[in-house]
Amino acid sequence: MEDSKKQSDNSNSDKTPKVTGVGGIFFFSDNPKETREWYAENLGLEVNDWGSTFESRNINNPDAIEALQWSTFKKGDDYFSPSKKEFMINYRVQNIEGLLDNLKKNGVTILDEIATYDYGKFVHIMDADGNKIELWEPM
Repeated sequence: MEDSKKQSDNSNSDKTPKVTGVGGIFFFSDNPKETREWYAENLGLEVNDWGSTFESRNINNPDAIEALQWSTFKKGDDYFSPSKKEFMINYRVQNIEGLLDNLKKNGVTILDEIATYDYGKFVHIMDADGNKIELWEPM
């Protein structure tokens, strides 16, 4: 019991630049609206114009509610560019500035500067397979 409390306390204060979870799954569809409606009707997803949001609890901080965004995009949408893939994953991160410094040192392709919004900070990178990845640090 004491070990798990210690681990939880350390996790809350840990500022190591790293991925802490998946923040979103985005994929192309020939008809995004129809695809969202299919998922709503057949799988019970609560959808809106942006997709569906799945909420969960942070195991290290049970009072914190986290979200995973599931979204469809019109096939060929520029948001995935320069990737030629049909999907993009958004990873939830901590210390996005430190992570970006580490990625630059490792020669990772950084596609833009960190953008800050009311709901968090975002930056896009390319992985070794040519997949565009969105990094998100929630506020």
